[in-house]
Amino acid sequence: MRMMSHTRHVLIVGAGLAGLSCALRLAEFGFTCTVLEASDQVGGRVRTDYLDGFQLDRGFQVLLSGYPEARRTLNYSSLNLHPFYPGALVRYAGRFHRLSDPFRRPQDLLHNLMSPVGSIADKVRVLRLRRDALQQRLCATAGGPDCPIRRVLDTYGFSKLIQERFFRPFLGGVFLDDTLSTPSWILESVWAAFSQGPIALPREGMGAIARQLAAALSKETIRLGAAVRRIEEHGALLECGERLEGDAVVIATDYQTAAALQGQPPPSVSGRDAVSVWFGAAAPPVQGPWLLLNGEGPGLIRTACVISEVAPSYAPPGRALISVGLSAWPEIEEHDLVREVRTALRDWFGSVVDGWNYIRTDRIRSALPPSGALPATSSHSCPRVGSGVYLCGDYRESGTLDGALLSGRKAADAILTDHKAM
Repeated sequence: MRMMSHTRHVLIVGAGLAGLSCALRLAEFGFTCTVLEASDQVGGRVRTDYLDGFQLDRGFQVLLSGYPEARRTLNYSSLNLHPFYPGALVRYAGRFHRLSDPFRRPQDLLHNLMSPVGSIADKVRVLRLRRDALQQRLCATAGGPDCPIRRVLDTYGFSKLIQERFFRPFLGGVFLDDTLSTPSWILESVWAAFSQGPIALPREGMGAIARQLAAALSKETIRLGAAVRRIEEHGALLECGERLEGDAVVIATDYQTAAALQGQPPPSVSGRDAVSVWFGAAAPPVQGPWLLLNGEGPGLIRTACVISEVAPSYAPPGRALISVGLSAWPEIEEHDLVREVRTALRDWFGSVVDGWNYIRTDRIRSALPPSGALPATSSHSCPRVGSGVYLCGDYRESGTLDGALLSGRKAADAILTDHKAM
């Protein structure tokens, strides 16, 4: 740690992954921080609740262990990661069909070749997509970093069959974007992460990621229940009327809150919403740590997963936890929604779903920032937006968990540079 003759103090608004990452980076160089969090827990959208012995993340979330900033920042061993199967089960024509990563599961080659989820040529193109993502050539091949994913798939020559049966439900679930309009530079970074490490869940839920970051900070750093009313020069005014001062202020919130704190009008574009329905069951309807995709075409269900088959700690002994990701935000009452979800699941698993106990529905507005709020490329403007004021958050990067962590470090590095601490 590099110490300074005068200890600088930074106020950070928001204890999500971006704010915590920023605080950790500043602490490395001897800065002190006060992280102001309006809610009663750290993590922002990356949180885990505990209900009747179940661990429920705030919506279906996963960690791509191949993310470069996550690898740099997190202690994977302490998180005790449980990996998904390197592939997916695609529901098509009344059956589930296996589609695996041939590099991690070469023994599944015959299954892959015989699967009706795309042609043999399509599966060769998947290998090319993997290679180009790892070598950072995907954007150039596709026609530029702002090219939407749907055009990337066409450029690579993927058939409509595999686009509809695999890519649309899979990438639509990853990016909460069934139109596949997310820019190619984000696909490049995410697909490379898929290729460099398994998708996984921490033993204690996704919220363990934020708790790990927070535990590395001194106890007095984080103030929960401290809502900020507005940002002032070299400080912040809390809703309770208290004024705090600092050498710099970092707004580490979602893009909508960041605009409000800066006195700007609300953004004209809304974020990407997520809806997940959780069920408990006496037994798993599918065995193994699989992601299930709806390859049948448009429908209420986009994805499903028996979470407890991935990480048994998510459910009490003798029970299974099922997460169902929906493809839209249904404007209906909760009991009607649950009935419709059960009806759709009955086609997948049979009448056994009638015996599942409904746990809750997570309807998360702006679970991901809108594509229009994301930077045009991975290189964008400085986090500094005013005298002593800096921004970070997933919307400043790729809109991903890794983007949140990276944006926090970049905001910290901008402060360190401005104070000549690096």
